[in-house]
Amino acid sequence: MAVLLASLLLWGLVLGPETEAAVYVETRPRLWAEAESLLEPWVNVRLTCRASLDTRDFQLFKDGVAQEPVHFDELRTEHQFPLGAATHDARGLYRCRTTLGAGWTGLSNLVEVTGTESLPPPLLWADPVSWITPGLNATLLCRGELRGVTFLLKREGDKDFLEVAESPDDVEVTFPVHRASNYTCSYRTHATGAPSEPSAAVSVEELAEPPAPRLGLDRDAAGVVRPGAAVTLVCEAPLSGVEFELLRGEAAVPAPRMSTSPERIFFLLEAPAPGPGGPYTCRYQLRAPQAVWSARSAPAELLLSDGTLPAPELSAEPAGLSPAPGALVQLRCRAPRAGLRFALVREDASGSRVHRRLRPAEAEAVFELRVVSVRDSANYSCVYVDPQPPFAGSAPSAPLELRVAGPLPRPQLRPLWRGAVTPGRAAVLRCDSHVPEVSFELLREGEVVDATQRWSTAPEVDLELTYVGPQHVGNYTCRYRAWGPQPFLSELSNAVELRVAVSLARERLSFSPKPEPEEKRDSTTARVLRCTPRSPADLSAGCVTLVSSWS
Repeated sequence: MAVLLASLLLWGLVLGPETEAAVYVETRPRLWAEAESLLEPWVNVRLTCRASLDTRDFQLFKDGVAQEPVHFDELRTEHQFPLGAATHDARGLYRCRTTLGAGWTGLSNLVEVTGTESLPPPLLWADPVSWITPGLNATLLCRGELRGVTFLLKREGDKDFLEVAESPDDVEVTFPVHRASNYTCSYRTHATGAPSEPSAAVSVEELAEPPAPRLGLDRDAAGVVRPGAAVTLVCEAPLSGVEFELLRGEAAVPAPRMSTSPERIFFLLEAPAPGPGGPYTCRYQLRAPQAVWSARSAPAELLLSDGTLPAPELSAEPAGLSPAPGALVQLRCRAPRAGLRFALVREDASGSRVHRRLRPAEAEAVFELRVVSVRDSANYSCVYVDPQPPFAGSAPSAPLELRVAGPLPRPQLRPLWRGAVTPGRAAVLRCDSHVPEVSFELLREGEVVDATQRWSTAPEVDLELTYVGPQHVGNYTCRYRAWGPQPFLSELSNAVELRVAVSLARERLSFSPKPEPEEKRDSTTARVLRCTPRSPADLSAGCVTLVSSWS
C-alpha cells in the first residue's frame, strides 16, 4: 500500500477525502471587446486582455500573426488594445497572451471583429451537463464578446423570452433551467435596441437517472493479479461535486479512495480475496437531498490467480510465429480439464494486460487474432482459473513471441476544410493509420509540429492547428509510431497543402506586426495537472462571430 501511495504522489495525484481534489489553475488570459457606448457599439472598440496572474507583458495576435508586445515596468492584471472604429482596418480574428514566469502563456479565447453594426449571435452551452434529473437542474451559459450587454434566454415554443439577465461587468451570464426543451439565447446592447441573432440551440433532456460513469482498471490490475495484491479501480463521472460508490455485485465495497480531480475517484483495493474478481461497477450521486444514484458503469473484472495449478499449454495455428499481415492466427490454450475460465495475456513495452477472456465447455480455449498487423506483435501467454471454491488459478503458460512483419499500412491525411483557410481560424487534418493504439504526428515540410502529437486507441485522429496564420502555409504529412517489443514507425502519408487567405486589413492595424518568435515552453503551466475548459470541447474550429472559442 505504501508503494502504491508513493507512486501516486510521484504522478502528481493529491491525497485526500473522496471528493477532495487538486486545485486547477487556468493560466491563459481572457480576451473580450468593449464599446465606448453601447448605443453605438461599433464607433469606438477596444480589446481587453486580462491575465490570470499579474504580469508585465501583453501581446495581441490578429489573424494568426503576433503584434508588437506591450511591456510595463510594473505588474498589472489587464491591458486594453484600442482598435478605434470597427471598420475595415480593424476586422479580424484576435487572441492575446501574457507572460507567466519565464515564458508566454497559451493563447486566450478567440474574438472576431466584423466591422458591421449587426449584432452577431452569442454562444450558448450547458455547464456542466445538458440533462435534468431529480435533484439536479441544468445550467446554461450564454457568452458574447461585448461587455455590459443584457442577455435573453428563450425556450422553444415560447413567444416571449423566458429570462432576462444583465451583465454589466462581464461578457457572459448563467441561466438555470428546470424543464427539458431546446433553448437559445440572444443579447441587446441597450433597452430599446433589437436583440441579436439567436445562438445555436442547446437541447436539455430529462432523465430518470444520471448517465453511467466509466470504470477502468489501472495498469497493474489490467493483467493477472495475485490474491492479496493491491490494485486500483478508477471511476469517472460526467460532472464534478458528486459522491462515488464502488460495488461488487449488489454490495457496496468500502475501499479507501483518493482523487485527482472533482469528477474522478481512485478506489484502492488493498487485498482482493481469492474468488471471482468481480464484476465491479461504480456509480455516483449528487450531494442534494433528492438526488438519485446514477446508472451503473460497465462492469470491470479482475483476473485473480494464485498460480498453484499446473500451467496450461499455448500453441499457435499456423505454427509459424511470423504470420503474414492480414492473416488469421489462432492461439490455443489447453488445460488439464474442462469447466475452467481462460484468459489470453498480452505483454509488450506498455505492460501486461488481459487481452481476451473465454469460458468454453471444453478443456481448451481458442483465441483468434483476425487480420493481424505489426500492431499485434507481442508476447502472449495464457492462464486459467477455477470458478469454483477454493478458486485456484494456474501459473502462466510458456510465452509465445508473435512477430508480424511489415510493411506498415501507409497513413492517409485529408483536410477537413476547403480552399484557403481564413487567417485566425483553425485547420483540422484527419490522419488515418488503419492501425489502432498508436501515436500520431503531424509534420510540416518534414518537421514535426509539436502541439499536434497525439496518442489514440482509434485508428484515426484529428490533428488541429488552432490559430492559423501565414506562418502555417506549407505542405503537411502525418505518420504514426508505437513502442513495444518491436517498435515501429510508419512511412509519411500523402501531402496536403495548407493555404492561408490574404487578410487585407492585417498591415493596417495600428500595432506593428512582426514575425512570430519560436514559442517558449511555459514552465509554470507545465506543472499544472489539468485545466477544466469553461466552454464546449474545442470550439476553435468553428468560432461564431464575436464569440469566444476555447482551445
